[in-house]
Amino acid sequence: MNRGMLFWASNVALIATAMTFAIRGDIMESLKVEYVEPYVASHDSAEAAASRPAIVNRILGISADTDPINQNLGIIAGIAFLSFGLTILFGGPLVDLLGMGNLLRLAAACHIGGTLLTIFAPSFWMVVFATFIIGAGNGLVEAVCNPLIATLYPEEKAHKLTLFHAWFPGGIVIGGVLAYVFSLIGLNWQVKMGLILIPAVIYTFMILGQKFPPTERVASGYSFGDMFREALRRPLFWVLFVIMWLTAATELGTGQWISNIFNNVMKREEGILALVWGSVLMYILRQFFSKPVHKISPIALMAVTAPIAALGLFLFKFASSPVMFFVAATLVYVGVCFWWPTMLGITSERCPKTGALGLAIVGGVGSFATSLAGPTIGRIIDKYGQEAGPATALQLWAILPVVITIVFALIYFTDLGKGGYQRERLETKATAE
Repeated sequence: MNRGMLFWASNVALIATAMTFAIRGDIMESLKVEYVEPYVASHDSAEAAASRPAIVNRILGISADTDPINQNLGIIAGIAFLSFGLTILFGGPLVDLLGMGNLLRLAAACHIGGTLLTIFAPSFWMVVFATFIIGAGNGLVEAVCNPLIATLYPEEKAHKLTLFHAWFPGGIVIGGVLAYVFSLIGLNWQVKMGLILIPAVIYTFMILGQKFPPTERVASGYSFGDMFREALRRPLFWVLFVIMWLTAATELGTGQWISNIFNNVMKREEGILALVWGSVLMYILRQFFSKPVHKISPIALMAVTAPIAALGLFLFKFASSPVMFFVAATLVYVGVCFWWPTMLGITSERCPKTGALGLAIVGGVGSFATSLAGPTIGRIIDKYGQEAGPATALQLWAILPVVITIVFALIYFTDLGKGGYQRERLETKATAE
């Protein structure tokens, strides 16, 4: 087993995942013109929206008063988050049944097939289907690579997961910058979409012939039932489950809106720079500062960084200049930077018997929280108006990291009374018994 090759293949797979987010975001206007507008012109979108389950409309950000163009564009945007979350959630248990190698190869097939299907899609619903396939590939990468890295590096799970997740903002920067350059030189959206094929093909070849290990839980002799029972009976796991809704909604929910809010409030069009700056900052912090920050307890790290994020969100209320806006955004990005990988690291280090299922549940609810947070912030903005709404929405959102601070502070002091943060090693079942 080539541990280094598997780790770097995981990184490239996450770059492909991140590039799908950046590039699809960039080409949405083109998809609207080529697919959505002709579809709306020939179909009753209001009737279609009414026929969908309410939860689907909520996830996709669609309501009765949504413009038909935005309704259907929202389907393309939202369906990837839906398949992303579902695949993480259901792909986690399949990791042990089907093997990490097989599922990562399936992820590559989804990335390559979904991208080609998007490029050559003949109709609106084929674009929706292709986007669903790409989202499934993204979810499989998350479902496989988190337990893979936890298995490859049992002594430094949180650190290695943070290095791995550095490539999500890194991939967004790569995809975003290349898409911007391609726009400047006049290349069409299909060529931009084709960029996703590069990392997808690379990691496909990287994993060819590679031997994948069994997950830590399987290697230790614990059964599928043991994994489920552990997830159900551990109070800490359910605390992490609940808090992941808040951390993901704070990190990715606000991230969907920051550039848009900049453009609305500042009456300028450089909001994308805030997103690029945040992605660059998060990549640097995760890649080069992960080891030192994880020398402290991951619980303490969450408790210390959450107030920084809360302060940044609160300061948006007073961001009347671009400089102040970027100060507030910087505080938010610094605050949330380590949250996603640290939450996964804590799950794997403190509840190791939950295995791939535990990581899938925590990662999956993070994705669902993101899909709900974006439309919720939008509704707050609508309620208070475009002038006051954006700042008010982010200020109200600051309540979430305040709650996160309180919860992790309580866990930290509880740990302190028991001797500090303890990483649980998963002994073989026979030894434990």
